[in-house]
Amino acid sequence: MKIRQLDAIAQIPAAQWDALLEQDYPFLRHAFLDALERSGSVAPATGWSPAHLIVEREDGCLEALMPQYYKTHSYGEYVFDFQWADALERAGRRYYPKLLTAVPFSPVQGPRLISRSHQARQALLDHIDSLLALGEVSSAHLLFNTGAENPALEAAGWVQRLGCQFHWHNRGYQCFDDFLAQCNSRKRKNFRKERQTIAQAGIGFRWLVGEEISERDWEVFYPFYAATYLKRGQHPYLSQEFFTLMGKGMPDSIRLVFAEHQGKEVAAALFLAGEDTLYGRYWGCLEEYDRLHFETCFYQGMDRCIAEGLARFDAGAQGEHKLIRGFEPTLTQSWHKLVPGLHEAVENFLQRERPGVRAYAEEARQYLPYRQ
Repeated sequence: MKIRQLDAIAQIPAAQWDALLEQDYPFLRHAFLDALERSGSVAPATGWSPAHLIVEREDGCLEALMPQYYKTHSYGEYVFDFQWADALERAGRRYYPKLLTAVPFSPVQGPRLISRSHQARQALLDHIDSLLALGEVSSAHLLFNTGAENPALEAAGWVQRLGCQFHWHNRGYQCFDDFLAQCNSRKRKNFRKERQTIAQAGIGFRWLVGEEISERDWEVFYPFYAATYLKRGQHPYLSQEFFTLMGKGMPDSIRLVFAEHQGKEVAAALFLAGEDTLYGRYWGCLEEYDRLHFETCFYQGMDRCIAEGLARFDAGAQGEHKLIRGFEPTLTQSWHKLVPGLHEAVENFLQRERPGVRAYAEEARQYLPYRQ
C-alpha cells in the first residue's frame, strides 16, 4: 500500500472515491468536495488548501481515504480553537498552518477516516504523526465524526472534545399532528399558533427536489443565503458557483424550499438528504416576517422528514431555541493532536470541559416540549 496526498479532489475519479463511502452521506461525496474547490470557496486564497489523503493498493484499488486541509485560520469549522492558537503564539511558536480533517463550513456528523483495513487506517494516522514530528503543522484536528474512528484515534494519542447540537427525531410519524400528539398541550398550542401566523400572512412554500432546480432558482436563492452573512457584516463563505456545481453534481441529495408571498420569493432554505437524515444548511430572507425563520427552517424540514421517512433532522449547529420545538440535545465530538506542551495543556482542559458539556446536554432536556 502507498499513501498519496491529493492537492485537489479532482485528482481522483469520482467513482473511485465514492465507492469507498460506507453510507449515503452527501458531505463526503466527490461532487460536494469538488464543487467547493472548483468554485474557489475552498482554496489556498481562502485559507483552505486541500490535502486529501488516500491509501492505494498496488493494483490501484482505493483502500482508505481522509478528507483533509491545511488551514491558515480557524474560521468555518465550528469547533473553536482560537485560544489554543493564541496560547502557542504567545509562547513564540506558530499555530498555523494546522491540519484539519473535516467538511468545510459544515458542522455535520459523519465518517471522517474511511478504511477497508486496520493497516490502512493506521498508515494514515502514522503519516499525520510524521507531519507533526517534522514540524510542518502545529496540530491535527478531526471534527464531527460519528465514532467509528474513536478507538484508533485514542490509541494514537488524540484527545476527544465534546460539543452539543440539537436534532429532531422522527419516531415513525405519519404527519405533523403525530408529532404534536407527543407534546404537552401548551406547546401544541404554541406550535399551531406559529404555523398559523405564517399561513394567515399569506405565505406559502414551494419545494424543489434535485433536477427540478434550475439555474434561475440558484440565482434567486443566492441573495437569500448571502444576506444571512451580510447582515452580520461577514462575507459569505460560499460562492454562487458552488451551489450551481453542487446542483449539477449531486441533484439527488438536494432539497430547496422557497417561501413565497403574493407571487414573490421572500425567503429560502436549502436542505441535503442522506441515508436516514435531513440536513438543514443554509437559509436567508430579504424581508422580515414574524415566525418565518421557524416555519421555513424547522417546521418545513420536519414535514419533509416525515414525508420522506427520514429518521433524523439536523437543522444546523447551535441554537437553544430549537429545544422548545422538539430538537433534542445531541453530543458531538472532535479529536485533536497537538505539538508537545500544548497537547498536554489542551488535554487537561478537555478533561475538565467534558463533564460540563454532558451536564449541559442533560439539563437542556428539561426544556423539551414532550409530555412526561
